[in-house]
Amino acid sequence: MSCPLNRQQVIELYYLEHRAKLLDLAAFLDRLDRAESEEGDNGEDFRILSFREALKILSDEEPGRAKRVLDHFSDPTMEPLESAAGLKGAFGTYPGAKP
Repeated sequence: MSCPLNRQQVIELYYLEHRAKLLDLAAFLDRLDRAESEEGDNGEDFRILSFREALKILSDEEPGRAKRVLDHFSDPTMEPLESAAGLKGAFGTYPGAKP
């Protein structure tokens, strides 16, 4: 598949919007770095580890980055849970994701 726009048109139409999104991500990571850890915190939260892995996917030059990031965040298990008891809601990434 190809895009109906040429590369220069894509850059001119979308660059500033996505530059702003990158700045937003950078600000989030800076806030995270400045935040204090809670007592008993034994390492990085699995969501942040997964987030950092997704950033690595974004920075490579292989095609299909959007699909690979979505797959990275998705739950790969096929069997449904017996119960949702104890779950607090959506995590935004699969807790057992491997880097």
